[in-house]
Amino acid sequence: MMRADSRLPHGRHFALTWGIGEHYGGMTNAMLRRSRSFTRIGGVDVDILTLDDRPDYPELSARLLESGELIDGLRIRNLWDELRQRPPKPRGSTPEPVELLVPAVDDVVSEWDGVILSRQRLGVDGRPIAVDRFRRDGSLLATERADDPARRIVVYAEDGTPIRSWKSSWGLYRWWFDRLTSGKTSYLLVDSKTAARSVAGYRRENVTTVHIVHASHRVRGRAGSLRSSRASVLRRAGDFDDIVVLTQRQRSDLVDDLAAEGVAARIRAIPNEVEFLPPSGSPRSDALGVVIASLESRKRLKHAVDAVAQARGTDQRISLDLFGDGPRENEIRTRVAALGLEAHVRFRGFDPDARTAFQHAGFSLLTSTSEGLPLVLVESMAAGCIPIAYDIRYGPADMIHDGLDGFLIPEGDVALMAQRIVELQSMPAHRVEAIRVRAMARAAEFSDVAVTRQWSRELRAAFDAKRIASAREQPLPVRLRRRAGVVRRRVQWMTGR
Repeated sequence: MMRADSRLPHGRHFALTWGIGEHYGGMTNAMLRRSRSFTRIGGVDVDILTLDDRPDYPELSARLLESGELIDGLRIRNLWDELRQRPPKPRGSTPEPVELLVPAVDDVVSEWDGVILSRQRLGVDGRPIAVDRFRRDGSLLATERADDPARRIVVYAEDGTPIRSWKSSWGLYRWWFDRLTSGKTSYLLVDSKTAARSVAGYRRENVTTVHIVHASHRVRGRAGSLRSSRASVLRRAGDFDDIVVLTQRQRSDLVDDLAAEGVAARIRAIPNEVEFLPPSGSPRSDALGVVIASLESRKRLKHAVDAVAQARGTDQRISLDLFGDGPRENEIRTRVAALGLEAHVRFRGFDPDARTAFQHAGFSLLTSTSEGLPLVLVESMAAGCIPIAYDIRYGPADMIHDGLDGFLIPEGDVALMAQRIVELQSMPAHRVEAIRVRAMARAAEFSDVAVTRQWSRELRAAFDAKRIASAREQPLPVRLRRRAGVVRRRVQWMTGR
């Protein structure tokens, strides 16, 4: 299924994230989907790189391969697993060994089959101050100490002999990137804002670096206000070869916000792609709404519950299925109980196939405070499930034409969201069907082929821009400098200057 205009540029392709959780969300979904398309449509193998201490990546990879999330040509590679299998060669003086942690009750421990693979000691601020890592046979792999600037990380041979040390975790990560790219033309796409910190400033002539911003960079949408979680990386946006956001609206805002900070960078907009599901063959329940989201503060899910409660005051058929889990679940359940909606707002929990619910529901709700381009919004429209979404930065206004293929609601207006839910139930069937058809047509613009074609063009353009910039920085050869000097002196003589 490869087209000439969708073929990715030749080279090694990597997608970097901090880690892949058991119940991963939209960003990881988008990364996996993009990487599959790079392989199926773009014709390149992709390695997904992770830096965390998850102990069971081999087993996770097997499960994802079985479910189709991973395919041939797409694999997960973890830094610590690779160090277990292939330790670095010694370099420089042999570092001194570090005393192991004495086990403590509050240590964070990860195990595999009863074997401790990492022991982590946290400081008062909740950040790691010391980590010991081990191989699956129990032998020491690495020690990491935050208070030792000379040898923060030490890696050991299987017999416990220190092999090599790094002064920082970033130094180790960049060494690994160098090992992976091996001086070959490579493309390193960074999805995680946490992992992006180690790549800002990682400059190699053979590696084109791209940071993908999956969410809003602004604080509550205010111009010139960079989120603290993203500010340090975005202020170094020029240290990447490309910054990619998901909508043109965010691109325009980010260009302005960085210009105000005196930062110049190459910034482009490429949306997440959508995967169209085959028809389910099941009837659709027009009065059933769906929300797929992490149960956290930013998703503002009590607004969705309140909107359904108000809508049921007019139409008792209306109900809601809520997919996801998170720290605010008890709080949301309390609101549901207070409103007497236990039978009408159902908590479905985390479900990797939750998007299939859009095929059976009549409408979806999006009440977040901010987004990038919500994958669930595109998936809802692709399934013909009519979106009713707050007009936030960013995504809803970039996707929805109000009243034509969905509904935009002024942010925080629960009453109007409830009104739109009710109006949708009373609309003539032919008008509702027309909205569904237009929603699906809009989502088709975000197909895997269309988005991969955009990536193909942009990666080639970023590579060319990097080469041109590099050429400008190189001094002219002596012979050309002499010729330029002769020409300059002749011009001065002719002009009398």
